[in-house]
Amino acid sequence: MEPQTHEPLPDGSLLAAVDLGSNSFHLIVARVEHGEMRPVEVLAEKVQLGAGLVDNRLSPEAIERGLDCLARFAQMLGSVEAERIRVVGTNALRVADNRREFTRPAQQILGAPVDVVYGREEARLVYLGVAHSLADDAQSRLVIDIGGGSTELIIGQRFEPQHLESLQMGCVSYSDTCFPGGKLSKDNYRHAYNRARLEVSHIRYHFHSGHWAECVGSSGTLQAIEAVLASQGWSDGGGINRKGLEKLEKRLLRFKRFDNIALAGLSSQRRNVIAAGVAIASAMFDELGIKQMRTSRGALREGVIYDLMGRFSHEDVRERTINALMQRYGVDTAMAELMARRARTLFNATRSGWKLRGTDGDLLQRTALAHEIGMAISHKHYQRHSAYLLLNTDLPGFSQEEQEQMALLAATQRGKLDGPAWAAVADSERPRLLRLITLIRLALIFKYVEQLEALPDFAVAPDADGLRLEFPAGWLAQHPLTAQELQLEQAVLAKQGLALAIC
Repeated sequence: MEPQTHEPLPDGSLLAAVDLGSNSFHLIVARVEHGEMRPVEVLAEKVQLGAGLVDNRLSPEAIERGLDCLARFAQMLGSVEAERIRVVGTNALRVADNRREFTRPAQQILGAPVDVVYGREEARLVYLGVAHSLADDAQSRLVIDIGGGSTELIIGQRFEPQHLESLQMGCVSYSDTCFPGGKLSKDNYRHAYNRARLEVSHIRYHFHSGHWAECVGSSGTLQAIEAVLASQGWSDGGGINRKGLEKLEKRLLRFKRFDNIALAGLSSQRRNVIAAGVAIASAMFDELGIKQMRTSRGALREGVIYDLMGRFSHEDVRERTINALMQRYGVDTAMAELMARRARTLFNATRSGWKLRGTDGDLLQRTALAHEIGMAISHKHYQRHSAYLLLNTDLPGFSQEEQEQMALLAATQRGKLDGPAWAAVADSERPRLLRLITLIRLALIFKYVEQLEALPDFAVAPDADGLRLEFPAGWLAQHPLTAQELQLEQAVLAKQGLALAIC
């Protein structure tokens, strides 16, 4: 089954990325020029979505702040085609149980889906953005991004990340929990520092200074720290060093509250998060043996643009991810590709009538290729194991929702269609997903025929309420097992309101 294809991006093409961070939202519109991206418009607003998280739920006020910001961003996206816009949500949306109360209206405002990504996928995109801003040399580097709700650490060479981590510590979340009421004190600062150092200690083995040649910081927090050190003359030639951080710690502790902080080089928007940011940075310097850090303007949003460019130039990391997954779990490639081809044929026949999207075809393809990975665990109920692996494996290039939907298709490829995975699907998504489930279930039935003989040409006619399959005269009588399977499928789908007609 072939992935959705795109024409190569000609020079002058516009791409856009929106980074829905826990502290700030960022927009970049970029033009493709000679294989590189050139920023055309860059916007940023401090929304502090993460500050609105209470008991893992976004407050109505935080949702309103975020949507108001996106309404302003939307005015800059009118010149960009919808399929060339990618919107990425990070930690605040990852942990929010009610994230769809934000993502659904956000999608309507921006005209593009909101991809909430897992921490390691966020780290991969950060590294991609940073790597393109640096010299293409062979030395290994540690890249660090302190965000509002999480901190990403990546070791890589050139454009390839080798170790990825995302830690649950950020300048917004630590400001709220370690400095209650915005009060600054030695005890509060020490609490933030110790908490961050404990978090970093869990990954020290792979990330300490013996594993990399240089350290690069990304994100507004580290750039703000660098700006203060430079303004105060504490940077010793540029960048961030431990002595400069110590001087900044002491200076910060002269203030009693965030509101009172007044430092040359520090914007008023950073006053509420700078103490937590310095505590986290200092903990990483001490725990990982960092002596010196330079900062990069490349960040998540630039990484998203370069990832989009890859998708349009047939270098989609998601294809490599699925191939690696198949190899890891010893998938029978010939059978997987047979399943995928039949799924593509069924998708092409129903796409228009069922109003399916090109991205639905990609989702179906990738699930079809990986539908049997669970057999590496057990043949019995393999579909459940396949679903578990698709949901819980780090899959570079995929959003959280894409993994959830692939897991759903894998879990429901056979058997009853009334399990907890299907029950958890939102009502608004049920019609589309039921149609994709129908296609993968039919592809599985036909796969067992195609292992032995070629399927005849048969008519596939979709309508709003179901699907009609019309086979050549006598074929079903000659294949009674397939006919029985299709009859059983009729009963399963009928319970979900989809009529399968077979003749």
